[in-house]
Amino acid sequence: MSAEAISSGPIPTTSPMQTVVRLEQNVARVFRGKPETIRLAVVALLARGHVLIEDVPGVGKTTLAQALARSVGLEFQRIQFTSDLLPSDILGVSIWNARKEAFEFVPGPIFAGVVLADEINRATPKTQSALLEAMSEGQVTVERRRYALPDPFLVLATQNPHEYLGTFPLPESQLDRFEMHLRLGYPPRGDERSLLLGGGVGGELARLPVVVAAEELRRLQQRVDEVVLVDKVADYVLALAERTRQGEEFQLGVSTRGALGLCRAAQAMALAEGRGFVVPDDVQRLAVPVLAHRVVLRRGSSGLEAARRAIEQVVAATPVPV
Repeated sequence: MSAEAISSGPIPTTSPMQTVVRLEQNVARVFRGKPETIRLAVVALLARGHVLIEDVPGVGKTTLAQALARSVGLEFQRIQFTSDLLPSDILGVSIWNARKEAFEFVPGPIFAGVVLADEINRATPKTQSALLEAMSEGQVTVERRRYALPDPFLVLATQNPHEYLGTFPLPESQLDRFEMHLRLGYPPRGDERSLLLGGGVGGELARLPVVVAAEELRRLQQRVDEVVLVDKVADYVLALAERTRQGEEFQLGVSTRGALGLCRAAQAMALAEGRGFVVPDDVQRLAVPVLAHRVVLRRGSSGLEAARRAIEQVVAATPVPV
């Protein structure tokens, strides 16, 4: 074969699974000891979803968000939610430009690829609702004008499960906008020890390279739509959702948006695992992080842990398609 024929051949490309592994390994350089959490966060990113992280301060919520943003070369913005935060502080505001003799829109921090909404439940419901359109439609409306947000776009929100004074619990309509609800927990002892001896990961985080370009990430997100979801698996997802709607322990079951979110997350998981089709194991693996925060239990059982156990029971009681 001539050199010309070789040079004109197709350029080898990495598979989606190899790209996902490269991204996860890069994030794991600074967010250590939690490979499953990294996988779930990456799956949410591939599924064009958003993530709510509920955990105590200081376990790496900000590090995870920054590492994801740096690894895919997206702009990162952190919004510290407080009781006096206004919707305009998030979305932006129009300011009079004397030179142009016209009002000029100044975008807020929501116009970034990865947005960390820190302690989101400390803001008032009015301010919390400013995120709804952004998370659902990838755009915001300010003074009757619509502005498109960057693509890709990911909201990583955090809240502390042990502080309730001065907080405003997220309503079900807002919780339903989050693709996943995660808990990080403390790192394994060996990883925490290495962090103590190394003085943290601040320096390494600042040097973290881009390993997946934004355009490559967009292509991966498009590939998720091509992953095959057969009828039996779709019926399995529907059966899980219906059990939450009919079960006596549930006051509010999984919405249609939640069922769609589980399907898309399962497609993203299959792509990350190197498959072109969804299997029931994908659904079972994702059922708790995708569904638990979307249900409301009846009186006598409350809190995320109770909801997680209830979803686990639903999964265990629902026949798996073969």
